[in-house]
Amino acid sequence: MKRQRIWGAVGALVILVALGGLFGYQQLHRADDGSPKGGPVELPSTQGDFSLTQLEDDQLAVLFFGYTHCPDVCPMSLSVMRQVMQGLDEDQRRRVVPLLVSLDPERDTLARLGEYVGYFGDAFIGATGSQAQLEELAERYGVVWRRVETPDSAMAYTIDHSSSLYLVDRDGTIRQRVLYSPTPHALRAALEQELGG
Repeated sequence: MKRQRIWGAVGALVILVALGGLFGYQQLHRADDGSPKGGPVELPSTQGDFSLTQLEDDQLAVLFFGYTHCPDVCPMSLSVMRQVMQGLDEDQRRRVVPLLVSLDPERDTLARLGEYVGYFGDAFIGATGSQAQLEELAERYGVVWRRVETPDSAMAYTIDHSSSLYLVDRDGTIRQRVLYSPTPHALRAALEQELGG
């Protein structure tokens, strides 16, 4: 009888954990089902104050929200961006501005961002802002993110975040949203479509 109660409690706990995980997953990914509005991006960056209005009429920003301590999705997405950039011809490369917006302003200084994005190429720009700026910007772009404390880790915390790439013009119009992929095919196809190549 006691063993049945224990197994019953374990079973209930497993169900609660599974439901909690499902809810968390849905909350984290719900923005991928919505319609982000986009709009202006004006933040301090590794190349001075950045604004989408600085783009030329024929340029697009490839906008990604992440952070430099990200263990997997961020370096993979930036590597995909680098790979796609390398495959473009010179004129197409000039028309693409890769931009990482850090969701971790506490650790990601502009100096750290500059060093980090430098690994991926000279054209890459890193930007961040205040917590309030980032919350407002992320909401407009449909980015879901949250800080997760990890007291047993040397990092102290991580940032869970959605991971789409946004092709955005100088007016802040989202021309295309590209879902996360560890391969360059989706981003390359989206850029070719937008650049007319």
